[in-house]
Amino acid sequence: MTSSGTDVRDKARRAIVQYAIFRWENAIVLAGTIVLTGLFPHPFAWWPIWGWPLLGLIGISAIFYSSITDEDNNATLVLKSLQSRYNLKEIKQADLRGDVELALEFQRRIQTQVRQKGHGVLWERPEDTANQMEKWIENLYRLAMRLDAYRRDALLQNQREIVPQAIKDLTTRRKAEDNPNLQRQLDDLLASKQTQWETLEALDERMKKAELQLEQTLAAMATVDSQVKLIAAQDVDSSRSENLRADIREQIERLNDLISSINEVYDYHSRGLA
Repeated sequence: MTSSGTDVRDKARRAIVQYAIFRWENAIVLAGTIVLTGLFPHPFAWWPIWGWPLLGLIGISAIFYSSITDEDNNATLVLKSLQSRYNLKEIKQADLRGDVELALEFQRRIQTQVRQKGHGVLWERPEDTANQMEKWIENLYRLAMRLDAYRRDALLQNQREIVPQAIKDLTTRRKAEDNPNLQRQLDDLLASKQTQWETLEALDERMKKAELQLEQTLAAMATVDSQVKLIAAQDVDSSRSENLRADIREQIERLNDLISSINEVYDYHSRGLA
């Protein structure tokens, strides 16, 4: 298990245990135990002093056990814990924010199904699947953040307008210049502007790929959602589940490679060319 997978597993356990301990029903049982012990320590002649505390302990234990064995509720708790790391308010573009929200909903649906009892690799190693889904969502969120910054980058838009004109003007000036020293300076400046323009074009191309990959990823998530339901409904061998996990890994790698290629030419934190 990778450290990331261990983190997911630990987060899941903490979320489930915290909920099981701090349920409001436990507070009522505890308060009732204290009150009854104080006011009616011996409701019957044979009632021991530890009778109410024992019943309270049994009640709290029963509530705790029912909580940690509630698969549907636990899946929801785990997802809320994991998804809390994503601040959707940071994504200003409504369509991109909607894409991430849709991805999170697919994650919820898939994880709920996987955590229910079933067959196959997905269900035999639910925390591995949870780790994969978390990484998938994380990469999609990172990609959406970069697209959001790119679309709203006024400096980039300005550069797209002024750099071609600057190249055109420098080229005209270079042709008309007779001074060798100035010619060399103009050549250097022109080469710099050409490099800047090539970088802008490379960034634009990668961002177009990013938009298409975002759409493709959501389509892949919808497919996985349907396939998980199909696997759950049928008695299939583990190879079907493993193939599905392999598809998820491929999607994760695609997103990661694309994000890395964008990072090579664009610092979305400072909104500038790398």
